[in-house]
Amino acid sequence: MVFVMNILLIEINPFIPPSTPISIAYIAAFLRGHGFRVNIMNIGENTPFSLHLLSSCIRDFKPGLVGFSTYQRNILSVIGLANYIKSFDPKIRIAIGGPQATFMPSSALQPMGSIDYICREEGEIALLNIALAIRDGIDNTVISGSSCKCEDGLFYDGPSVEGYSDLDRYPSPYLHNDLIDFSNLEEAILFTSRGCPYGCVFCYTPNAFKRKVRFHSVERAIEEIEWIYRKGIKKFWFADPSFSINIDRIDQLMGEILRRNLKIQIWLETRADLVNNELVKKMKAAGVYLVAYGLESASKKVLEGLKKNISLNDMRRAIKLTQKHGIDVELFTQYGLPNETFDDAMKTLQFLKENDVKIRGNSNSQQMQVYFGTDVFNSYHEFGVRPLEKNIPAYMSIGKQYETEHLSSEELKKIRLIWEKESLDGVKRKVS
Repeated sequence: MVFVMNILLIEINPFIPPSTPISIAYIAAFLRGHGFRVNIMNIGENTPFSLHLLSSCIRDFKPGLVGFSTYQRNILSVIGLANYIKSFDPKIRIAIGGPQATFMPSSALQPMGSIDYICREEGEIALLNIALAIRDGIDNTVISGSSCKCEDGLFYDGPSVEGYSDLDRYPSPYLHNDLIDFSNLEEAILFTSRGCPYGCVFCYTPNAFKRKVRFHSVERAIEEIEWIYRKGIKKFWFADPSFSINIDRIDQLMGEILRRNLKIQIWLETRADLVNNELVKKMKAAGVYLVAYGLESASKKVLEGLKKNISLNDMRRAIKLTQKHGIDVELFTQYGLPNETFDDAMKTLQFLKENDVKIRGNSNSQQMQVYFGTDVFNSYHEFGVRPLEKNIPAYMSIGKQYETEHLSSEELKKIRLIWEKESLDGVKRKVS
């Protein structure tokens, strides 16, 4: 008789209300399909969480493996909870995955203490390999798709693994009824693709997915949309990095939404060079109310250095086209970028004003984060980034704790305050 191991997956986002834990829900559905019992704990603002609740879950569910979805913003919380879990039961194995983990150095396993594994590859495959090794009692060996801390105190990186090229091979996190709680869900997050083929120097996604894009079929996407719609959810957030990278495919998806008369609202992000008049017109008819484009900077010099391969004219055209069809526009913008001066940063703010983009939500600019796996992190000296911290723990990237050769800490703070004031002024004008 094969031992059936229990796995607990934990999503921590203490800064916003809890949202769909879509990434770990994919993993949970996949692991269940391979015979494991899997539960999800979603920790966010106003969620009923305490250490007593966690210990009760550990005691009752008895997981052999706990997995954390890990980001720069929650890594300290992850380490703290991992230490608590190990103190409760030191036999439990703990793995981390996600953006912060993928390119984290293996040496980070030492200061993280209670973390046993770092998932390096596609979460479903990497965590399955770890779970199988634990279940079969061979977890003190090198495991494909991950790094591990073994009994000899050394760290080992397993060989690379490939995710499925056909994303439909991964079971749906939504069509498994008990994985996602629909009772308090106002907006559903969907992925219809994974990966990005572009080369933006500040983004980890192209390197994480080896600059490839893989897709769910239109049939799978529409099946999930209809299922969620029947649950009473009318708002959808398509989180694909470049939603319309295959324009014909998205045209077909929008057509299916219209044909089935689904009265939904859609937020999506895509590139300014991946839209045309007919597609935007159909998007509007299908319920798209907001499109977010990645501008980053309105300085031609800075923009060219980011390797986005999008011009300001491309962006103006896309904004005008989207607004013409009655769809709101957001622009992802950043400051503290390589080669950017204070005047360059102000050009970005002026660009939004000139193109009638409201400074709110994602359009309220953020300082560039220097994350593991980005070209900027890998060669930060060459990009003019000067870290402020001298002794950064191995599990932390530079984040926003830096100056640049052109912007001091005080100037970065001044830029942030200018954007915040513009956003606040916009709210006041709306209220009045």
